[in-house]
Amino acid sequence: MGRVTERRKVIRVRNGAVSSRPDTLVAEEPLEIRLNGKPLAITMRTPGDDFALAAGFLVSEGVLGRADELQNIVYCAGATEDGSNTYNIVDVRTAPGVVVPDITLERNVYTTSSCGLCGKASLDAVRTTARWTIDDTAGGTTPPVRLEPELLASLPDRLRAAQRVFDRTGGLHAAALFTEDGELVDIREDVGRHNAVDKLVGRALQNGTLPLARTVLLVSGRASFELAQKAVMAGIPVLAAVSAPSSLAVDLAAETGLTLIGFLRGANMNVYAGEHRVALRATADQG
Repeated sequence: MGRVTERRKVIRVRNGAVSSRPDTLVAEEPLEIRLNGKPLAITMRTPGDDFALAAGFLVSEGVLGRADELQNIVYCAGATEDGSNTYNIVDVRTAPGVVVPDITLERNVYTTSSCGLCGKASLDAVRTTARWTIDDTAGGTTPPVRLEPELLASLPDRLRAAQRVFDRTGGLHAAALFTEDGELVDIREDVGRHNAVDKLVGRALQNGTLPLARTVLLVSGRASFELAQKAVMAGIPVLAAVSAPSSLAVDLAAETGLTLIGFLRGANMNVYAGEHRVALRATADQG
């Protein structure tokens, strides 16, 4: 789709000089996600990878976990009064026999805005709906993921270098998936961090590669509870962010075994949970 960016007139002021010129902005439009014909959620997103976004959202909701559970995803025609297709409504059809859990309004509130329920209720909901545990040892047959701090420190620059639309707009978040050796697997951009992650996870579902058991998820910005939830639901063992995590994200990481890293900038980082996956050599400050 060609609606990732749009042009708008802007008045520029530079050192007192005023000029008028077109500027490239990131596009933002609503996407309604329907499940088997029934409205489920609306999210503001950057158009593109809409099917992957919808699939990834349903992974985080505990609806989908395998590629064969997804029958198809289509854009809905007749979205406007004149019957034209705006490409802003998608319908996800599950395969015959797939049991769709009861996704209540209360559940939708906190999964889309990370608020509305107490911390314990949020943690319990993720625990009971997660398809997989955070297990990077393949049941004890392989050693756990072990990441060198130097490798982690190199990832933000690699993410930034791969952001194509950000270079034109400066207005997009990104989520990138890396192997434990630092190889870039996939990167997605969106006006919302959670949408970028859903696009990554949805693509993995479509490719049949869930759970993402030996990978690192890196997000621009902060690590909210919602992003930690999405990592857990996809079986990702390591979530790193260039900014701060929330308290509930740390609680979820500690409870599920997720390694959570914040303030990953240059050689500096804070490890909030799951430190056994980071090859730390210095003695931790106990003060």
